[in-house]
Amino acid sequence: MRILIADDSQLVRRGVARIVSGYANCEVCAEASNGPDALEKAREFLPDLILLDINMPGMDGLETSRRLRQDWPQIKIIIMSHNDADKFLSVARKAGADACVDKARIVADLPPIIENLGSMSLENRLR
Repeated sequence: MRILIADDSQLVRRGVARIVSGYANCEVCAEASNGPDALEKAREFLPDLILLDINMPGMDGLETSRRLRQDWPQIKIIIMSHNDADKFLSVARKAGADACVDKARIVADLPPIIENLGSMSLENRLR
């Protein structure tokens, strides 16, 4: 699974990259520092999954998710937030995201979310 990480903090991008690089069959194909950069990198690298910070300069993660969903409906999107993911899930889904994860719990919560989304992708390809 090719992953694009979009967050305005380089420290967060590097930390998330370290986390996901340890997963089997996952590779970080690109990083972006804001919404417009994420759209450009999505166009260039065509990732399977995009991890999007909810608060970024230029264009927030929700608007970026809406635009990504219009052009690439097959790409899976996970919104990352410093807030309770359950509270943002309905808002994130309305914006086209598949899931939402709290950055404070990313080490524990991200693996099962990615595994679930990866399974969904495989099931959709088999149909």
